[in-house]
Amino acid sequence: MRYPVTIIATLVGLALCLYNYTGFDPHNMVFFMFSVPAWFVDFFIDVHQVNVLLMYVLTIASWALIGYLCDWMIAKGRQRRRSH
Repeated sequence: MRYPVTIIATLVGLALCLYNYTGFDPHNMVFFMFSVPAWFVDFFIDVHQVNVLLMYVLTIASWALIGYLCDWMIAKGRQRRRSH
């Protein structure tokens, strides 16, 4: 199985974290719109009490997981087409 979507999605997560880290997102609006872990952390704890590095790692990992699931579904669809 090839992993092009996983690589691209991981790079998107990395770019999102780098954009936030550089200060171009001063109010964290972009980060909170596209970071899946940031959506859920606010339900359980104040977001200002969470380690930023942990949020970055979880954001990159969640984007990589989303990409992997997309690659897995693409591979499964290709396998299904070959068997018919």
